[in-house]
Amino acid sequence: MGLLDGRNAVITGGAQGIGFEIAGVLGGAGASVVLGDINEQAAAEAADQLAKNGVAATSLRCDVTDEDEVAALVAHCTDTFGPVGVMVNNAGITRDATLRKMALADFRAVVDVHLTGAWNGTRYAAEAMRAHGQGGSIVNISSIAGKVGNFGQTNYSAAKAGLVGLTKASAKELAKASVRVNAVQPGLIRTAMTEAMPKAAWDAKLAEIPLGRAGEPAEVAQVVLFLASDLASYVTGAVVEVTGGRYM
Repeated sequence: MGLLDGRNAVITGGAQGIGFEIAGVLGGAGASVVLGDINEQAAAEAADQLAKNGVAATSLRCDVTDEDEVAALVAHCTDTFGPVGVMVNNAGITRDATLRKMALADFRAVVDVHLTGAWNGTRYAAEAMRAHGQGGSIVNISSIAGKVGNFGQTNYSAAKAGLVGLTKASAKELAKASVRVNAVQPGLIRTAMTEAMPKAAWDAKLAEIPLGRAGEPAEVAQVVLFLASDLASYVTGAVVEVTGGRYM
């Protein structure tokens, strides 16, 4: 028996990176998964790859800043597999620049995708969970940048901090419907994007981590699995750092 047998999960930004790893881990625990991503082809290919690994998976193009597309993504899960039991708001972008050089459009774009996108996902998933009457779990992917701030990322850091407030407020509103809402804050995780960093920058970040290494995408996904499952049945409004002890 898997931890998520018989449940259906929606993951935004699920076509690659940490989102794809989350989809694989939830699917491996028995969930049927729906990948939402603005890159329609990449999402379809990712779903095919999951299906080859024995996971019931489908995909749909989804711009998380468009509430109609988020509503359609949640409906696609219901129509394909059944009611949504798990929602993972993972979609995100970066538009890095220092405060004095950042364009207002780039600030707004990052906040809109991360924060408004998660608000849309939380809102529509919660309504579906309420309608089904069986509760559910919503997991927002924040970042350690939402706790300490990153140089050159005022937009990203602000959005990721905002996700903490969204998580706690929505957890209070949805508790009576047995819908739990939690957040995960990854630190330095080994992905294609982070491994492209200059060696000096990588080494500087590594030196700040008590465990002495970068995390792996699966280590983030396993925490999401815990929060999505009944193992975390009494956990809501929590923010879990997955950082190797960085910034304790």
